[in-house]
Amino acid sequence: MLIDTHSHLNFSDFDKDRDEVIKKCLDNNVWLINVGVDFKTSKKAIEIAEKYKKGVYATVGLHPTSENLDGFDYEKYKKLAQNSKVVAIGEIGLDYKYPTDKNAQKQALIEQIKLAKELSLPMIIHCRFAHNDLIKILSQDLHTSGLCKLKGVVHCFTGTLQEAEKYLALGFYIGFTGIIFRKTKGIDFEKIIKKIPLNRILIETDCPYLTPPDFKEKRNNPLAVKFVAEYIAKIKNESFDKIAETTFQNAKELFKI
Repeated sequence: MLIDTHSHLNFSDFDKDRDEVIKKCLDNNVWLINVGVDFKTSKKAIEIAEKYKKGVYATVGLHPTSENLDGFDYEKYKKLAQNSKVVAIGEIGLDYKYPTDKNAQKQALIEQIKLAKELSLPMIIHCRFAHNDLIKILSQDLHTSGLCKLKGVVHCFTGTLQEAEKYLALGFYIGFTGIIFRKTKGIDFEKIIKKIPLNRILIETDCPYLTPPDFKEKRNNPLAVKFVAEYIAKIKNESFDKIAETTFQNAKELFKI
């Protein structure tokens, strides 16, 4: 069994063949979590998940680069996130790649952290060029709460080993996608993956993006999570079965599925 803990089959890229793609995934023992990036895609993720008894799940969240970031409607998202197929609040976080209103991003993130805690759901966190601020916000929440109530994964991790270690200390998992096959300036994915305990790793595709180089289909989909698992197995000198089994159990534990 494998599970893609971050897919976007709820996006329009899959409107023509979504059911076929999901059937193929389930037939090949690949489960998946469709991740919302705004209200519309979160609702779509739930509608998709409700068609399946198991193996397909949804999340609810407002991405930091989404429109109307200033207008995060807490109660509206809360009502949506109370659906039984929702396993996390996400995709939420910070993204400073392009000129942006950092204060608006931070406030939306803080509101969604509050929502995750109220509903006792883990978070799926996006972070790009903003790790210092994200770690500060998560650490402050932990300090003011007095105990570790935060749970989640920093998905598609592209930080440093030192940053990864800070997230691990806060109790978070680290998610890896097909981006680990790319040469990324200042990031040694092999070194990071070697150092992170296997019981704190999740595997993802972030499809339809970040297609692994050996995946034969141009449009990425959850079946490609196998290549991420194989590469991690190679780096860690472990069997593919060990990586698949452990990351699947990690996901079950974090998302309560």
